[in-house]
Amino acid sequence: MAVSIAQRPAANAHVLILTFLTTLMFYRSVADIATGASTSEEPPHRRFEYKYSFKGPHLSQTDGSIPFWIHTGNAIPSADQVRITPSLRSQRGSVWTKNKVSFEHWEAEVTFRVSGRGRMGADGLAVWFTTSQGLDGPVYGAADQWNGVGIFFDSFDNDGKKNNPAIVIVGNNGNLVYDHQNDGTTQALGTCLRDFRNKPYPVRAKITYYKKTLTVMINNGFTPDKEDFEFCTKVDNMIIPSEGFFGISAATGGLADDHDVLSFLLFRLTEPGQQPPPPESEIPKEEKDKYQEEFQNFQQELDKKKEEFQKEHPDVQGEPIEDLYESVNDREIRQVFEGQNRIHLEIKQLHRQLAMILDEQRRYVSVITDEVAKKGTNAESGQLDAAGQQQLGSVLANQHEVLKNLNELRNSFYESLKQIGSVQHQGNTGGMGTYETMQHFNDIKEHLHTVKRDVEHLVQRSAQNPAEKAFKCPEVPPMPSCLSTVHFAIFIVVQSVLFFCYIMYKSQQEAAAKKFF
Repeated sequence: MAVSIAQRPAANAHVLILTFLTTLMFYRSVADIATGASTSEEPPHRRFEYKYSFKGPHLSQTDGSIPFWIHTGNAIPSADQVRITPSLRSQRGSVWTKNKVSFEHWEAEVTFRVSGRGRMGADGLAVWFTTSQGLDGPVYGAADQWNGVGIFFDSFDNDGKKNNPAIVIVGNNGNLVYDHQNDGTTQALGTCLRDFRNKPYPVRAKITYYKKTLTVMINNGFTPDKEDFEFCTKVDNMIIPSEGFFGISAATGGLADDHDVLSFLLFRLTEPGQQPPPPESEIPKEEKDKYQEEFQNFQQELDKKKEEFQKEHPDVQGEPIEDLYESVNDREIRQVFEGQNRIHLEIKQLHRQLAMILDEQRRYVSVITDEVAKKGTNAESGQLDAAGQQQLGSVLANQHEVLKNLNELRNSFYESLKQIGSVQHQGNTGGMGTYETMQHFNDIKEHLHTVKRDVEHLVQRSAQNPAEKAFKCPEVPPMPSCLSTVHFAIFIVVQSVLFFCYIMYKSQQEAAAKKFF
């Protein structure tokens, strides 16, 4: 009996271990199955279709039209958005694609803004995919009894059930009349409650039709993140026409909102592993024939104009058309000569500035020479000390050296100008080779380096010469004040007396006038 009691805990432990291992293997197999299913479901390929889309900043053309779209009613296109209806009562408007869409799978991203002053708005906005353009009608500004699907952003509570604003999906085969009194809830295939009025950021809706499933995702407009979508509703096993027009419409009633659409972007979806059809296959044969005919007519008109030009200008017949345009080599040579011309102008400017500095230095030398002559006469009479005479001599020698360096700089600039002028003259005549051009450029470069060294040397000599700093222009004495303090005080007193006399006179006149009332 004791042996059986001792063996029972060991058996229970073995059972628990086996149960744990079995459960772990089961969960791992389930996880592997789920992971395989998720990896096998690849996302579809998206291709942007610009002919069925619009967005800012250049949304409309100069004539007010939208490329590849038409607008009707009270719609107002602008550069950044399309105002489907303004915030006025009983307004209707819509925009529709000009051409039919024949995509098996598609995805539309709509960015819009519904704003109004009141707590409630009306009536709402709708996104359509129908076999015909519902340009005008009672269903959010579009025609009733449509054949296709409509996604309605209803902002007015017609049935009084407090279930608005709402997003409603309604399908129609062309025979159904929309139920306005119940906000289409009796005909809705899918719906969700979302408040899309007066949001800080534009509201975005992503409508996807893929593998007979229509899904609506919504961005409530609380954040600027364009990818912050949340699920709204989904309709499975939905059959819609294979061809149709996309459209956006809106309407107002007793209450009014601004319904603005900022962008409508359409994407063609293709299943993984399938190649999307080429763009040429999407153009109907009639349009292809039309474009081909227009091209042939244009080609014929171009040939006629060529013949007329050759008759009017027989001297240019037989010349290749390439001669009328600038080649790459000609462009490079033109740029080289333009650069030489700019260098020539800069050196001319420096030459003029050096001439001005040279004249000024000559004037300084003449002034110092006169001073030395005067000091020499004074020295003969015993009035000049040895230190002053030595200082003036050093200044004079310094100025002569500066003058000599400036003359050398001027001559160097003059030689550079002559060389650049000769290069330009030979280049214009077209007789200079590559080696000679490079040689002239090297000579110009050496002269410029010489000028730079001489200028730096002059600057250093001027900074190291303390004698030149002794000669300074006399300071201009301060201008005397036009008005003295006494005159200003008298003017203030007289002005104050006159002001008080005027106040007393005015008060007496008003008191005398009150006696008559």
